[in-house]
Amino acid sequence: MRPDAVHGVRRRLAALPLAALLAVAGCAAPAAVPAPPSGGTGAPPAAGSARPDPADVPFLTAMVAHHDRTRVIAAEATGRVTDAELRTLVAAVDATEADELATMRRWLAAATPPGDDDGHAGHHAHPGGSPTADADLARLRSAPADRFDAVLVDVLTAHQRRAAALARAHRPAAVGAGVRDLADRIERSRTAQIQLMSRLPATRAG
Repeated sequence: MRPDAVHGVRRRLAALPLAALLAVAGCAAPAAVPAPPSGGTGAPPAAGSARPDPADVPFLTAMVAHHDRTRVIAAEATGRVTDAELRTLVAAVDATEADELATMRRWLAAATPPGDDDGHAGHHAHPGGSPTADADLARLRSAPADRFDAVLVDVLTAHQRRAAALARAHRPAAVGAGVRDLADRIERSRTAQIQLMSRLPATRAG
């Protein structure tokens, strides 16, 4: 076999573990999150969704804001990441969280009964940030090219650790079955993503 062919085979084989790990990390093909059971009375929920229990709304609100920030981080990484595995992971995380965002926003839109809307129906959360999150984003934006991958891994690891902690805290208190399943999936997938990032060359470079 020619040397260039051998190199191509090795590259394809080297890509397999990452694909498998992305699946474990919940980043491969985002599964549809089941809708929570309808709670309360009043007008029917929005099409394609069910009204979440009020006890689950604060969690969904916080998680939407967190997902919005994840997508900002992913956008900042576009064109700057040099490690191919890290680039693949960030793209997969972004796609997964976009899917979850769509589901959570449908749930939150259904949480606002018609006639009780202050003009923000479906927008219970926005891409605001805590001082820590803002500082992390500023650090990422100012990272020099030769340090960007390492800073990105550090920032995204801390960010996803907060998501896992938020989901872990709400899961026992979740009322809706769909919300409980989502919290469980977020905790497991973000924990797996953190473990995957700890194995990337960018981590060792940092």
